[in-house]
Amino acid sequence: MVPLLRRVSSIPLKLMFSSSLTPNSFSKFVMDSSSNPSNCFGGSHILMALAQQLRTYKPPLTPDDDDNPKNEIEEQKLQESAGKVVSQVGFPESATPVAHQPERFRPKRAAVLICLFEGDAGEFRVILTKRSSRLSTHSGEVALPGGKAEEADANDAETATREAKEEIGLDPSLVNVVTCLEPFLSKHLLRVIPVIGILSDRRAFTPTPNAAEVEAVFDAPLEMFLKDENRTWEEREWMGDKYLIHFFDYEMDGKNYLVWGLTAGILIRAASVVYQRPPTFLEQNPKFKVPRVVEREEVMYLRERLEMKCTRARPFNLCIVA
Repeated sequence: MVPLLRRVSSIPLKLMFSSSLTPNSFSKFVMDSSSNPSNCFGGSHILMALAQQLRTYKPPLTPDDDDNPKNEIEEQKLQESAGKVVSQVGFPESATPVAHQPERFRPKRAAVLICLFEGDAGEFRVILTKRSSRLSTHSGEVALPGGKAEEADANDAETATREAKEEIGLDPSLVNVVTCLEPFLSKHLLRVIPVIGILSDRRAFTPTPNAAEVEAVFDAPLEMFLKDENRTWEEREWMGDKYLIHFFDYEMDGKNYLVWGLTAGILIRAASVVYQRPPTFLEQNPKFKVPRVVEREEVMYLRERLEMKCTRARPFNLCIVA
């Protein structure tokens, strides 16, 4: 048990949820089914304490926040906020200056589910998938359940849980959504919102992967993404700026999995928030330059003109997948 999860508050579960955790309010989505925390989390004090901790988590300010009138966040403040650790392979959108102009920058939205449960040894584990080798993009890679938002989705939590049900057969009623992390911006300028949910009883979930999308479903210890064990790294360069890509090797039931890219970046961030400490390894993050003003066709413009030199450019933290 981690040090910050020693005590479980007697505050009613509904009162522990903070609506400021995400622009999309999903408080009713979280836990209307029961007002008794022990019922929600199978009587697990570890899961109850984790839920309490995460419901008090507040992501760094984003351009849409009322408390951020200048729509700017200094990198130093990002690093200091709530155990902030920015991954070089999945940068929070709050660190991306181009996203500070929401009226001009409207990337497509997606959500992924970080579904945590208590392992046999009392550790936190996360459910992961291996994408089908028949998919046209990122085939055979490890990913979190999730996908692009649909018009019918009420919020990011609904997007993430809907996709998880479609991909691996995870019933949304089994998942207690507790918070969302700050948005990540992918290489293709897709806004990805990590949604953290808690599975109170792992035995109640029998994976039924959609063969068209998912080849395998497995789980891994979340703390692994803060440790130097089973980790390799590769130095790369973009626009003259060197940065590191981290790879995590994991074996389960005789099968080997490699977690890297945006998925690894999100899990490093999630583990940092859950355990409230940075990873033991060094993260070396790149900084990219893009024009402060984005044209009407902003997505194509950024993709095609990312390397263009321009005056009054500002750092642009971008997710690098490959």
